[in-house]
Amino acid sequence: MSVLTIDAGTTGVTALVVSENGEVVARGYQEFSQHYPRTGWVEHVPEEIWQATLAACQSALDSTDDAPTCIGITNQRETAVLWNRRRASSPRRAIVWQDRRTADICTELRDAGHEDRVADITGLRLDPYFTATKLTWIQRNDRRAWSGVESGDVAIGTVDSYIIARLTGGKRHVTDASNASRTLLFDLRAGTWSDEMCELFGVPRTALPEVVPSYGVVAESEPDDFLGLRLPIAGIAGDQQAAMFGQNCYTPGSSKCTYGTGSFILVNTGAEPVAPQQGLLSTVLWQHPDGRLEYALEGSIFVTGAAVQWLRDGLGLIDSAPQSEALAASVEDSGGVVFVPALTGLGAPDWDPYARGAIFGITRGTGRAHLARATLDAIAFEVRDVVEAMARASGTELPELRVDGGASANDLLCHIQADQLGVSVARPQIQETTALGAAFLAGLGTGVWGSTDDLAHTWKLDRRFEPRHRDDAAHRRWRVAVERSKGWAGLE
Repeated sequence: MSVLTIDAGTTGVTALVVSENGEVVARGYQEFSQHYPRTGWVEHVPEEIWQATLAACQSALDSTDDAPTCIGITNQRETAVLWNRRRASSPRRAIVWQDRRTADICTELRDAGHEDRVADITGLRLDPYFTATKLTWIQRNDRRAWSGVESGDVAIGTVDSYIIARLTGGKRHVTDASNASRTLLFDLRAGTWSDEMCELFGVPRTALPEVVPSYGVVAESEPDDFLGLRLPIAGIAGDQQAAMFGQNCYTPGSSKCTYGTGSFILVNTGAEPVAPQQGLLSTVLWQHPDGRLEYALEGSIFVTGAAVQWLRDGLGLIDSAPQSEALAASVEDSGGVVFVPALTGLGAPDWDPYARGAIFGITRGTGRAHLARATLDAIAFEVRDVVEAMARASGTELPELRVDGGASANDLLCHIQADQLGVSVARPQIQETTALGAAFLAGLGTGVWGSTDDLAHTWKLDRRFEPRHRDDAAHRRWRVAVERSKGWAGLE
């Protein structure tokens, strides 16, 4: 038995076929376009996400004789997608989680005194990152699209909901609790959509998807719509929650960091949500078929891997992301250069949508290698800030940090990270743990695996990085630089 998993990320879709031994037997990948119509705006064309899904899945299936028995789905979270329920076409582009256009709406709601209530119900904060303010913006600025929402012709959802609608020929409009908890519309304790939050953000509850468990059969693909396959859809989770599942972080206190476009550090807090504090968020990890919810504290960093991409695409300093390691390793340190990659504002623990990227400490002797080293340092500093906030919030230190995602293949980054945290950094053999987690959820929901105990044996260590010397002076310079980057976009 094997599982087909769809990982609909921010820049592309990965499809894996995962065997019952937890091994990846086939892989497909297809990028889709990023659209930046204005400064701070980031959009996707939903149809391109769907076509990339079909292409990635076809590529994976073509390279193996294993016939999958079920489908798992994981996705970029918070992105707001609208589509016609009957025709599946979208009346507008999706607004991506990185998009900053709703900063003024967040300020408006904060000034009106809503932030504490929002945090109490949802575990989140008023920030453009989350889905609801994007929907408020569409309501105010795109009446053509929103009229379809009000009439009931147009559905609202996140990327998982959209893909499931396409897989099922429009028959199912669902999301799981982990994705729902990222919208600012979900009551974290009740485990349902919040009428109060829907009213605050002006979102019709009837347009939202049904919230279903994170594993167990919830739908079935239609052969005419999905590569001739009729398969149960049995696992759904937002990308960071799926990575926690793939990293076997099933017990309270376990933690992981995924280095992707951004970096996301989660610690399992068990059956009760912890009040958001220290710039952290409280979020659903997953929902069991019997309705039980498990929770996490999360630190969301918006730009880490994207900073390396900027070195490649924006500055042309490297030809590929992996080259950043060799270039950064060619110098002993950053030469005093500090890079704050607030390219789309700052997330945890600072949360400033008006912050912008900044480079400090440039001298005549500064070269491209110093900037590459400063970029890796910045990623490690950002993660250290979040981990320290988690320690203050929980009163306990993390024993180790499990890492995954594209940048976790960078040995130098892992060394710097271990040094900055003062704890070991453990990297698994399979670093695509987001897709792997979705496969595990789907397989658990269909009997490929009987329990999480069965899954625990699939995790295998690739390498452990032990801490050496921690450069606290460099971190202090970093914190000064972060403060100086704040509020830049708000200057008149």
